[in-house]
Amino acid sequence: MDIPRTEVKAQKRRRRIIYGVVATVALAALTLGVSRLRPAAPTVERSTVWTDTVKRGPMLRQVRGLGTLIPVDIRWIPSETEARVERIVVYPGTQVQADTVILELSNPQAEQEAVDAEWQLKAAEAEYKNTRVKLEGDLMNQQASAATVTADYNDAKRKVDTDEELAKLGVISGLSLKSSRGKAEELSTRTNIEQKRIAINEKAIDSQMAVQQAKVEQLRALSALKQKTLASLKVRAGISGVLQELPVQVGQRVAPGTTLAKVAQPEHLKAELKVPETQAKDILLGQPASIDTHNGVIPGTVMRIDPAVLNGTVTVDVKLDGELPKGARPDLSVDGTIDLDRLTNVLSVGRPAFGQEKSTVGMFRLDPDGKTASRVNVKLGRSSVNAVEILDGLKEGDQVILSDMSRWDNVDRIRLE
Repeated sequence: MDIPRTEVKAQKRRRRIIYGVVATVALAALTLGVSRLRPAAPTVERSTVWTDTVKRGPMLRQVRGLGTLIPVDIRWIPSETEARVERIVVYPGTQVQADTVILELSNPQAEQEAVDAEWQLKAAEAEYKNTRVKLEGDLMNQQASAATVTADYNDAKRKVDTDEELAKLGVISGLSLKSSRGKAEELSTRTNIEQKRIAINEKAIDSQMAVQQAKVEQLRALSALKQKTLASLKVRAGISGVLQELPVQVGQRVAPGTTLAKVAQPEHLKAELKVPETQAKDILLGQPASIDTHNGVIPGTVMRIDPAVLNGTVTVDVKLDGELPKGARPDLSVDGTIDLDRLTNVLSVGRPAFGQEKSTVGMFRLDPDGKTASRVNVKLGRSSVNAVEILDGLKEGDQVILSDMSRWDNVDRIRLE
């Protein structure tokens, strides 16, 4: 039988509606699935990254600094007076002794002052001797006068004794005896006065000679100073060593205090290291160190820590305890490593290219398949030159990437090929 045309059209309409709904649902599901997919992990060449394995055990904490070898004993020779460089006797690199003449200077004024000071000293010494002779002569005259008075007093005493005996016999009167006694008393007083005058004159001689002696000593010191200044025109090394610097030229005029030469003892050297200020806080005196001269490693000990920070570094002086290798000389560039302490039974890994100690950083940990790596937050502890302590985020046996991965900060996973 015939099917009505209108019914056929209705069936086709329903099928189209059903197909449209199914297609819409399928498209929505597909869109939702795609939106939930993670972006593809970027690819990194395995040969360009540096990896290390987390391990448990001891860890030696160290700090490193670059520096130079410098002499322990250095003598900077300054000019003691204004002068002119007349002659250079030896040049840098020459082995010198303490009395080796390095330079010859000239200063006519200094030469004249030395001569004048010497003549003034001789004049003062002559005046000193003349004053002593004069004062001693005056004292002798005073002593002679005192001796005369003493002799008169003794004669007067004997006359009194005689008159007393004669008075007892009635030969002389009491008035004559009284006159003799008065004369004796007068001479006794004069004798005492003369003795006191001698004592005073002796003290006066000592004080006057002390004044003259002080003047002589003053001029002797002045003369010695002038002679020293004159002698300094022949510039000597002062110590045994090697002449390192000679920053003057013949004919040059130098002012007092100008550096003329530098002499050092190359066999006595120390290392002067520049350690970053962030790593210098745990350095202590007496800690062991090793100095790499690029021709051998020398053991040493920290002997001085500069209290100031300069250009972000702290200067640390290391005493060299071992024998110097061949080629070691002042100003040689060296690498120094200082041992801080030894940690036991800690998790550690090679020091990453980023992150400071006692901070939390993101690191890529290799997945078990070894072909991908995922970012994890790692809490770092104390650090060393080549290792850092792991406090949280990793376990023993984990492999992590230590290279600088800052260009992948916006992803959590990478693929290694």
